[in-house]
Amino acid sequence: MRKVDRRSALGIALAAVSTAMIKPAKAQATGYKDAAPWPGVVVREYEGETPSLIPGFKTVSMRDVIMQPGSKTMGPPMMNAMICHITEGELRLEQDGKTFTGKKNFVWTCNKETKEQAYNDGNVVAIMRITDLKA
Repeated sequence: MRKVDRRSALGIALAAVSTAMIKPAKAQATGYKDAAPWPGVVVREYEGETPSLIPGFKTVSMRDVIMQPGSKTMGPPMMNAMICHITEGELRLEQDGKTFTGKKNFVWTCNKETKEQAYNDGNVVAIMRITDLKA
């Protein structure tokens, strides 16, 4: 067995103290809030709104709509203008009576009061990232 000198003891003590000060991962803030408004759909709203430099809009924020295979959203009118982007998977979208497919990296826009419903007809999770533009 080795002899522990002051330097070794101090190093061990500092390591123990620094380990005790680190919060467990579950206790740390996530930076987002999840809601499940429809079966198989999670809306992940990221914290923070930023002032917008785009004329006509005061703030900008971001959220993800994470859709399991076979899930769908309801078609409420949009509360604000937004830019939508498919980051994963593929969605069938019905917007104001028109149907189109959004594949990975597809980008489109919605205006306030636009009615849109999304369907994940595929067999993989689809993610729609939304940048909300608020007046």
